[in-house]
Amino acid sequence: MKFSRRDLVKAAGAAALLPLFPKTGFAADWAALVEQAKGQTVYFNAWAGSEPINAYITWTAEQVRARYDITLEHVKIADTAEVVRRVRDEVKAGKAEGSADLVWINGENFRAMKAEKLLFGPFANELPNFKYVDTEGKPTTLVDFAEATDGLESPWGMAQLTFFGDGSKISAAPKSMDELVVFAKANPGRVSYPAPPDFHGTTFVKQALMESITDQGLLPLPVKSDEFPRAVAPLFDLLDSLHPHLWRAGQQFPQSQAQLKQMLADGELLMALTFNPNEPANLVASGELPQSTVAWQHRAGTIGNTHFVAIPTNSKATAGAQVVANFLLSPEAQGRKADLKIWGDPTVLASSKLSADEGKFFETSMVAGSVTDPAPALPEPHGSWVPLLETAWLESYGT
Repeated sequence: MKFSRRDLVKAAGAAALLPLFPKTGFAADWAALVEQAKGQTVYFNAWAGSEPINAYITWTAEQVRARYDITLEHVKIADTAEVVRRVRDEVKAGKAEGSADLVWINGENFRAMKAEKLLFGPFANELPNFKYVDTEGKPTTLVDFAEATDGLESPWGMAQLTFFGDGSKISAAPKSMDELVVFAKANPGRVSYPAPPDFHGTTFVKQALMESITDQGLLPLPVKSDEFPRAVAPLFDLLDSLHPHLWRAGQQFPQSQAQLKQMLADGELLMALTFNPNEPANLVASGELPQSTVAWQHRAGTIGNTHFVAIPTNSKATAGAQVVANFLLSPEAQGRKADLKIWGDPTVLASSKLSADEGKFFETSMVAGSVTDPAPALPEPHGSWVPLLETAWLESYGT
């Protein structure tokens, strides 16, 4: 475990005590870090658009205060990009103790902070609870939108493109893009997806890209603008064959995933999509969708990613932030987060790495709306594909 000199001084209370800091192994270092974190306030900048998520963070704050004497303050934000801008401005201004200590982050925001050296660490791989992370079965816990995490962010939860609909009206769920074209032809006007740049709409287009591109080896690499048209030609051939059979003949698209869900609930569409595999079950439990709801993923896999927490380089509570990140990886915290009645956010942990007692935190039964046959999670294409895809889609199909 690496500490800044400032952190060590805070931990010991005086610079003269620095030589007493244990050097006999990681466990001893962690004990010292936990001691250092006592009394710290950690400002956790996290999206606040969901009451279940806000409630979960409130529970986390209660736990870390009782167990570690850490005050966790939820700084409620609408867009992580605003935190990136704030940290960037603070660092440029030479502000050594910034306003953010922990950030809920992934994707382009992580890439930007990593490139600009705005992140503390590496720290994630040295957290004691990192040993539980499923780095083999869930490789996106180590790679964020084709960018190696390098220990600069700690995995928190999983997401994967998932489709769902009323099983009483769908005899065979389409489990590939080619099958979706056939399904849409058989059910004209009953299928759609959100218009990019809506996140879910862009994800749908990326999934179609991954299933149609000729050279899969291009996906994890930065795409060059001159090679982009040729690479995506099969994608737009696929979309051209799909769109005439969509809702309103593909001349209009829902503007958000929320609208798509409502159209499904109203019976206007036969299926919808989500990036949380547990959302369909949550919608059934809340009474928004019928008990006959089914959820599925494409048999060869669908786009998945991991969301993370990271520590800005100018955090004034790096010890406390690491202790909180470690708690978020605990089987207890991960099990509670995965509970459909609490949040329903899939875990980043490997069940095979848990003891029998630790596994009890994840004991849940299959419920209506659950994904019954999970497919592999496919890593996101390199982030450079996104703006080009969105621009090309809008030029071809935007209204």
